[in-house]
Amino acid sequence: MGTPKKRLTKRRQGNRRSQGHGKLTAVCLASCTNCNTRVMPHQVCHTCGHYRGKKILAKLI
Repeated sequence: MGTPKKRLTKRRQGNRRSQGHGKLTAVCLASCTNCNTRVMPHQVCHTCGHYRGKKILAKLI
């Protein structure tokens, strides 16, 4: 296994660590076509129970 020829500076080490390994990303949300609430894409709306214009879930009271 290779060994480093020179010591890494704090700047280079920090730049390598900040490249996004394990970084959180913003959640992509779409709007429901029936009630216009924000839902995850390709998921049934929890507010009205519609998916792609069709009623999938019956709303529980």
